[in-house]
Amino acid sequence: MTTLPMPSALPEQPEQPSRSLLEVRDLHVTYGSGASAVPAVRGVDLAVPAGGKLGVAGESGCGKSTLALALLRLLPASARLSGEILLDGEDVLTMRWGRLRAVRWAGASIVFQGAMHSLNAVHRIGEQIAEPLLVHGRAAPGAARHQAGALLEQVGLPASRAQAYPHELSGGQRQRVMIAMALACEPRLIVADEPTTALDVMIQAQILRLIGELVASQDIGLLMISHDLAVLADTCDRLAVMYAGRVVEEGPARDVYDAAEHPYGRALASAFPRIGDAASRRAPKGLPGDPPDPSALPGGCAFHPRCPVVLEVCAHEDTVLRDTGSGRRVACVRAGTEAGA
Repeated sequence: MTTLPMPSALPEQPEQPSRSLLEVRDLHVTYGSGASAVPAVRGVDLAVPAGGKLGVAGESGCGKSTLALALLRLLPASARLSGEILLDGEDVLTMRWGRLRAVRWAGASIVFQGAMHSLNAVHRIGEQIAEPLLVHGRAAPGAARHQAGALLEQVGLPASRAQAYPHELSGGQRQRVMIAMALACEPRLIVADEPTTALDVMIQAQILRLIGELVASQDIGLLMISHDLAVLADTCDRLAVMYAGRVVEEGPARDVYDAAEHPYGRALASAFPRIGDAASRRAPKGLPGDPPDPSALPGGCAFHPRCPVVLEVCAHEDTVLRDTGSGRRVACVRAGTEAGA
């Protein structure tokens, strides 16, 4: 009997890079037009993998909330957007209206800051949680009401609270309701815009722990926005710092919080007292001046009028984000040098 030769082994295929759940590429958002145009977001590039947690930090007016709303095109008609927002590879900015409605809640959902302003005061909690299920055809009315109770229990509230009105709940309970609504249609991505604003520290910790557990257990992506670097460093894997509509530093969350390379990131981190650091508790460091008016940005680096280590070149040349090693990107001429260390 003739023995046939064994086929040679197939060449090993190179591993394909995994596509991010969310990719933001060169995103620009401008309010108005002509001489009255106000650039709120200027060339932002970010990525969130499935199961990943990205924090976005910055002072009020830096463009954080505009970025969050732009991800699902929730901005007013006066806003003009350009660039790409790829959700599972599909560009949100080119979606037709019907496709965009299908993606909201089901593909990605938002937990807004100020739950009392986001919930309808004259409808019961259960009705509001069931609404996205009904709109997206995920359940019949009876099943949607039952699922609303299950979602409340998932976020740590009894199912009976579905019969309550928003004003009958505490601030922390209302924020849990917002999270339940965001989870209703099993989205791949959750955008949390200041989800713990105005909550006391105990409730804040509970909400942050809840968000972290839900993201980990359901393998969904999280983009979380806050002005508090400490909160983001404890909650997220990576951290992006925004100033004047741009990302000025991005990298591993704990590294950026503990040793920011951009002067603005360092100032933002040192503005909060740290547990165990008596000096920071007695005299937390601040940053003089105010963020620039987006309609009248200074030349060169937008941060240079407030920068404590400014160089002459900073007033004339704008520095773009560049890799500085260890998975970090920084927009500063001093980054990666001994002067910037």
